[in-house]
Amino acid sequence: MEERRRDVRRAEHIRQVKRRRLSRRRLLLRCVIGIVAFSFGFGAGWAARGRRVRKPVDLSAIEPPNWVEQQLLTENPNSRPGTKLAVVNNIVIHYVANPMTTAQNNRDYFEGLKHESGSNPEQRSSHFIVGLDGEVIQCIPVYEKAFASNDRNWDTIAIECCHRTEDGSFTEETYDSLVRLTAWLCKELHLTSEDLIRHYDVTGKICPKYFVDHEDAWEQFKKDVKKAMR
Repeated sequence: MEERRRDVRRAEHIRQVKRRRLSRRRLLLRCVIGIVAFSFGFGAGWAARGRRVRKPVDLSAIEPPNWVEQQLLTENPNSRPGTKLAVVNNIVIHYVANPMTTAQNNRDYFEGLKHESGSNPEQRSSHFIVGLDGEVIQCIPVYEKAFASNDRNWDTIAIECCHRTEDGSFTEETYDSLVRLTAWLCKELHLTSEDLIRHYDVTGKICPKYFVDHEDAWEQFKKDVKKAMR
């Protein structure tokens, strides 16, 4: 009889040990699942913060609004090579560095470069030019490369701005049109105001001069573009 009781107690003890072991395994499994889930969620969130996923953009389908005058340059190796852009990651702001010249003057200058020849011809152009009175001329389609931003020509849109004085400050009309044009491009290209850069940010060149000399004006410009996009 006593031996039978011992057998019962031994069997009960074994069952309790097995239950405790099973409980520990379940707890360990829950911990592992929790850690994996947290790590995956944190990693995914971190990745999402590290890069913004943009919708693909068909650059060839973008048509300029009616307040942009298209005067596309003749295809030539010096100002409109016809090279297609695969993507646009930034919009680069420039100034023409030639006070009192108009948007038309600068567009015609780019066109005239087709006559350049020799071993080292001048290569310059821009997708858009904003004039002294706020007029906007498009010189190159947004799906093609311009010669404006050095080693960032392959993935950027360039905007040249006219100015009256040596300090590079823009007239109210030029500034307002620049904000309007940039906001429109950002929306079409699925960019934000944080994707705006200066020529200075690419090469260190003092361009656009006023926005380089006055960092507060540059930051205000980006805020104005963001507001115009709403």
